[in-house]
Amino acid sequence: MSTPILLLNCGSSSIKYQVIDAESEQVMAKGLIERIGSDDGHIEHEVDGTEHEKTLPLPDHTVSLREMVAMFDEFGPDLSAVTAVGHRAVHGGDQLTSTTLIDDSVVDTLVELSPLAPLHNPPGVAGIKAAREALPDVPHVAVFDTAFFSSLPPESYTYALPVDVAKKYKIRRYGFHGTSHHYVSETAANFLGKPYSEVNQIVAHLGNGASISGIRAGKAIDTSMGMTPLEGLVMGTRTGDIDPGLVFYLAREAGMSIDEIDTLLNKKSGMLGLAGFSDMRDVEAKMEAGDERAGVAWSVYIHRLVFYIGAYFTLLGGADVISFTAGVGENASLVRRDVCNRLKVLGVEIDDEANDVRSKEPRVISTPDSKVTVLVIPTNEELQMAREVLDVVRR
Repeated sequence: MSTPILLLNCGSSSIKYQVIDAESEQVMAKGLIERIGSDDGHIEHEVDGTEHEKTLPLPDHTVSLREMVAMFDEFGPDLSAVTAVGHRAVHGGDQLTSTTLIDDSVVDTLVELSPLAPLHNPPGVAGIKAAREALPDVPHVAVFDTAFFSSLPPESYTYALPVDVAKKYKIRRYGFHGTSHHYVSETAANFLGKPYSEVNQIVAHLGNGASISGIRAGKAIDTSMGMTPLEGLVMGTRTGDIDPGLVFYLAREAGMSIDEIDTLLNKKSGMLGLAGFSDMRDVEAKMEAGDERAGVAWSVYIHRLVFYIGAYFTLLGGADVISFTAGVGENASLVRRDVCNRLKVLGVEIDDEANDVRSKEPRVISTPDSKVTVLVIPTNEELQMAREVLDVVRR
């Protein structure tokens, strides 16, 4: 039995999409719509290994999704067979804490939460409205980046601010990349042949954006990203953890505006600010060529990772498994090696030969003697979305 589900990830000027058969978990089609809002919009549509492209005016998300439907009509597969549409929604706040069937009240809540994710929720809402218009006869479901972390205990999600201020402005740690952390942690347990509820895990999602989580018995107890995706690990262009007083200092001493500081911390910092490159492959190449600036940047990146893993190891009361995932986590063997070599105090022993293997499959990179199993688990957020959408539709 085939159960095709259309998955949409809407940005301000782009839409990524896939159709996944939720029963066989096979990708039936995928595509990318770019340059929304311009006269030279571009659509790439891939089905059965063949790519089809079109350049045309795409003034908004509504027109873009109509053109996407036209691509399906022309090249397949048949969208009339789609049983549901899943939407990636970045921020559900503390109101939308699980994968949710979309109705008008859900859309209104996403609009209300837009100040918490001003770059992500508005285009997400635009995509939902456009998709409901383009495909009105199937259920639409929202999958939230923040939902997996709704299990965080108060001591983890609460900032030490006056309670009335925090409540009024919805200030707390929400966490992000939850769909990836959920997929990877479940896959790790299945890979090891253990019940999900019996495994203590640390998941390191290392991409241009990076986050780490501590998961006890299938429930997240802490995560590095906070109220926004700026907190936590050093990232491609984001600072990660800093002294909040830096913001006031830059405003007073450098005369920088709030918007300028926002841009500095989110788009000009991280590895880009430290090394001059946001891509870890470039940083690694520079470091190995003897570039001192890249070497310092690399050390800062690794230091922060080791710091968080050690902290979560303690909070969990010990970890059964540490999993690396996402672009850097899956492909940068040197990052994994340098991190794991600093975790020997926790009983971690890495197998250098296994660590150097490149594969798209889950794999063990620790030795049989390691007290903690170390895995590389390729993430698949779209598949996790499809599973959750199917579950909601069936219920």
